[in-house]
Amino acid sequence: FLRKLLRYGFYTGFDSDNSSGDFSEANHKVPEMLDRDPHQSTRTGKHNGETEIQENGIKRHRTSLPAPMFSRSDFSVWSILKKCIGLELSKITMPIVFNEPLSFLQRITEYMEHIYLINKACGHADPLERMQAVAAFAVSAVASQWERTGKPFNPLLGETYELTREDLGFRFISEQVSHHPPISAFYSEGLNKDFIFHGSIYPKLKFWGKSIEAEPRGTITLELLKHNEAYTWTNPTCCVHNVIIGKLWLEQYGTVEIVNHSTGDKCVLNFKPCGLFGKELHRVEGYIQDKHRKKLCVIYGKWTECLWCTDPTTYETYKKSEKRGGEQKKKLVSEDDIKSENDEADDMPEIQDTVHFIPGSKLLWRINCRPPNSSQMYNFTSFAVSLNELEKGMEAILAPTDCRLRPDIRNMENGNMDVASKEKERLEEKQRAARKERAKDEVEWHTRWFHQGTNPYTGTSDWLYSGGYFDRNFSDCPDIY
Repeated sequence: FLRKLLRYGFYTGFDSDNSSGDFSEANHKVPEMLDRDPHQSTRTGKHNGETEIQENGIKRHRTSLPAPMFSRSDFSVWSILKKCIGLELSKITMPIVFNEPLSFLQRITEYMEHIYLINKACGHADPLERMQAVAAFAVSAVASQWERTGKPFNPLLGETYELTREDLGFRFISEQVSHHPPISAFYSEGLNKDFIFHGSIYPKLKFWGKSIEAEPRGTITLELLKHNEAYTWTNPTCCVHNVIIGKLWLEQYGTVEIVNHSTGDKCVLNFKPCGLFGKELHRVEGYIQDKHRKKLCVIYGKWTECLWCTDPTTYETYKKSEKRGGEQKKKLVSEDDIKSENDEADDMPEIQDTVHFIPGSKLLWRINCRPPNSSQMYNFTSFAVSLNELEKGMEAILAPTDCRLRPDIRNMENGNMDVASKEKERLEEKQRAARKERAKDEVEWHTRWFHQGTNPYTGTSDWLYSGGYFDRNFSDCPDIY
């Protein structure tokens, strides 16, 4: 039970610096490494700091991690249970073998994997098409969680992560602005000054005995500067089932409302719970309405696969025919359908349970294919594989608080699990000692790149970017590693 519970620590926040110190994963033997895939290598054979430059001048990012993931199957559950009897779940230190070699700040950056959808929104003259692209982007933001069973490392207070992708046209900065409760703030902007994307994330956690539920808190805001538009929304609820017995599975459910604060248009997306027989698992269904509540289009699909849109009349006609068991047969999505509808769509992934296609629908988004060796790389996407890449000369310009410089994550990525465990324990102890010292001296923690304020569009409390990070004055950054 506990192994499964810890396995999804990303959603429960069990990895805490409130640990009593009675249990430490550093005292446990690390399981042996999985056999390396002989075909698993970077495109250049270089992992940290040797990024290849293509002829067109664009960097070629790595396509593999330096070492494959470790097997979790041989880890002794009892070795954890006997040390944790009587402890609160929030005070259990997460064994590193259940982590993935990324910080949660890097996991947030995966929102940007499908940035082409923001670019499409910026390029559309029609506000309806802009909302369709924004809706697809909001759904794509949760897609990377599919089949990800490892938890990212909890960020240390003051930890940061930056990412500049000239090939994709954006730069991104995030900071862990609070540890209790854990709050991560982020800000991204287009290199062409065409958009701003920002927000803060701090989920409310609930344990229901058989499942763990993470109710989202915090506002996500996307500003399309060319169109003078701002969109806001909150992510759906994430739930992990069968944490006690049975096969673990994950679903997203709840209503996501995307509001265009300039036009009054609204997109309402219903992430459906799976239902008794799992018929609705992963399904998303909703609509876009104008400020007069007139439905402009219907959106449907799966957050693990793809998203389509069609006009309301066609959708209702199809649904009525489907209920009557009429002549219209369910048509499976094919690669030809997708490519004919949208030349920009990515290659077809392997589909578990195909979405029923309504003739005449327009493809809005399709999930990216994962690398062929993804199963040995924590089920990372190609984008995720590149996030912890430490290129040559980068250490000299990064903030000293950047995730790439965390020794526990770096050692885990390189396959040095024993060292990673010890480093993780050391960093947690250092964080606890620093907090006690501040309490003793009655010194408050001050964030460096974000400040608490009010979201100008929703009027709710939010963490806003203070600016100045890319001036690279890091003289007053805290020593957290």
